[in-house]
Amino acid sequence: MKNLKDKLEYYYNFFNDSKIELDPVQFPHKFSDYNNIEIMAFIASVFAYGNIKQIFSTLNNFLILSENSPYEFIYNYHNHCKIKFKHRFYSSLDIHRFFIILKKILSKKRTLKNIFFENFSDKEKNIKKSLTEFSKVFLNHYEDNFGKISNGFKFMFPLPERGSACKRMNLFLRWMVRKDKIDFGIWQEISTDKLIIPVDTHIAKISRKLKLTKRINISWKMAEEITDNLRKLDSKDPVKYDFALCHLGMKKLEII
Repeated sequence: MKNLKDKLEYYYNFFNDSKIELDPVQFPHKFSDYNNIEIMAFIASVFAYGNIKQIFSTLNNFLILSENSPYEFIYNYHNHCKIKFKHRFYSSLDIHRFFIILKKILSKKRTLKNIFFENFSDKEKNIKKSLTEFSKVFLNHYEDNFGKISNGFKFMFPLPERGSACKRMNLFLRWMVRKDKIDFGIWQEISTDKLIIPVDTHIAKISRKLKLTKRINISWKMAEEITDNLRKLDSKDPVKYDFALCHLGMKKLEII
């Protein structure tokens, strides 16, 4: 494990020397104030799946639509606004309703952190439960306002209690909780050892090669297993290696 830790520390430092142009995290980095960082990070994470060029195109479209003021745009969003873009499994209607619900929530709670912390107890150390309740806030709002939840909206807010790895929600939490050149650390109330690694195909593949998991299928259990093994390398901040592992996997590079 010591040899692996040395290698991962090397790549952590290499990628943490701000390679944000490689990643959707570049979009919240365009802002310096809390509200815009939080909302842009959330929106970037929700759209962070598929081809990286497609992700960047969608997020650039959002910045154009919001006139580079994501929080103000969402806070003033209304039913008559028209969305002219979609993203893979999300239809234009899914995105429109997502913005409406996000606006309703922000008008009451002001920040996403306030919503998350209604269902978080640091003593319980239960990110799984907290993420489930956080996603259910959005799913319940959809049902209350629009009826049967669309498949696209369900995909936006998967539930870890049903086995989903919840890659995008764990990615958003990593950005909010950790603090370095890449992650923002603006949710200081959660300690970094509570985080679960965001698992996608790249993380799953490289983690199997490194024997951080024996599991084949991507799931919440796989994410927990990988995190538990990374915790042996850094008990206080196991998810610090996520950015480096992901981009090594995307580039199909071997850990030397």
